[in-house]
Amino acid sequence: MKPQKGLQDTTELATKFEFNPKDGIDNPALSLAEDSESNEASKLRFCFLKKEDGESFGFWLRQEAGKSGHIVWQVIPGGLAHRRGLRNGDRILEVNGASVDTMEHFRVVWKIKSSGKQVSLTVLDGHTYELAKALDRDLDQLLSTHNRPQLCCITREPSGFGISVSAPDGVKGTFRLSVPKDGPAYKAGVPDGSWLLELNGARVESWTSAQLNKKLKHSPSPMGLLVIEPKSEAFYRQHGVKVTATMADASRVPFQVRKLHMRRSPEGYGFLLKEEKHASGKTGQFLREVDRGLPAEKAGMRDGDRLLAVNGEITEDLDHQEVVLHIRADSSQVTLLVIEEEGSNFYDLVGLSPLLFYDEVDPPIALCVLHASSSSSNMIQKNSSPTSMPCFCHRSQGSCRHQLLLQQPSNGPCTFAGKSQDGLSQAF
Repeated sequence: MKPQKGLQDTTELATKFEFNPKDGIDNPALSLAEDSESNEASKLRFCFLKKEDGESFGFWLRQEAGKSGHIVWQVIPGGLAHRRGLRNGDRILEVNGASVDTMEHFRVVWKIKSSGKQVSLTVLDGHTYELAKALDRDLDQLLSTHNRPQLCCITREPSGFGISVSAPDGVKGTFRLSVPKDGPAYKAGVPDGSWLLELNGARVESWTSAQLNKKLKHSPSPMGLLVIEPKSEAFYRQHGVKVTATMADASRVPFQVRKLHMRRSPEGYGFLLKEEKHASGKTGQFLREVDRGLPAEKAGMRDGDRLLAVNGEITEDLDHQEVVLHIRADSSQVTLLVIEEEGSNFYDLVGLSPLLFYDEVDPPIALCVLHASSSSSNMIQKNSSPTSMPCFCHRSQGSCRHQLLLQQPSNGPCTFAGKSQDGLSQAF
């Protein structure tokens, strides 16, 4: 944990206050500040949520107008969040190891949504949070100095991947990595002496050395490793935190999500949207036949890019018609988040969404700041998409291969509701 801030000159303290072991420090304000600071750190809780198909996390995330903090709200009794220890009024301080207390609400929503079916949350109960704020406490000081696990993308060279593995005799799943300088693993940012947690998205905790070496030998290139430094591994283990790839630092991975903003020309945007199967076998939306000189090419679109989001709305789990509807929400412009085909294949290999590591997100067009409401069932949704509109993806008529008459989903991916007073809420 980070060292706590306190009074710096202890010599001066001794001349001002007398300490009696029976009575304690005779300055009640100082005693309150010191006690609350240690108590705050001890009340941090780490919750790992992993949902099944068709299941929700079972809580709402709320931010009240004019107030700080992201509030856990309407926790479903017996639901996943409730079973993992989340309670109404908890404040979320970290999502997947990233500090979010001072972050805009829609960005916190994005981080949880882009995490997919599992998310790690660091929370503090509401009373302790309010006390810390009243004492003007820097909540980041409560969080540890540990490093997050590292996601590494290693390209094989003629000599191999540039790593060697050591493991205790007869012990499964405990693998220490040696990384020679200037080798492929070193260039990919693998720390020498780190522990191996995952290989190509698969946990290694039950593998023998022989199994690991066989999988390394037959691994595709590039290869994905999730590794962690020993001190950080010890921190997570001592606190009972399950370390997953969703918590990773992926800053050294060479494939990045790109934002493409386009204004429609009279000829259209100049690309073909196709539904295809990608490497994992899942169906996705891919961008093809990019026309030279039209807005898509000018914005940096490349043939084979995979579409991830439209106007701030994640589209990875939507079908073709739903994605088209999002693109057509505004007939004059659109903003897409995409990743190149090789990057898409890498993230499929490690079982993660590239959006998990993308932070430069804009507010979704469905975002509404609501007025006071006395009922939690009072929902307002911004339906900006018409039910019928011609296609603007490509100048060739019918090239999107979708029906022109589509219906607006009854509950879009970003529906916000008000409760009790002005604010924003999002169900998970």
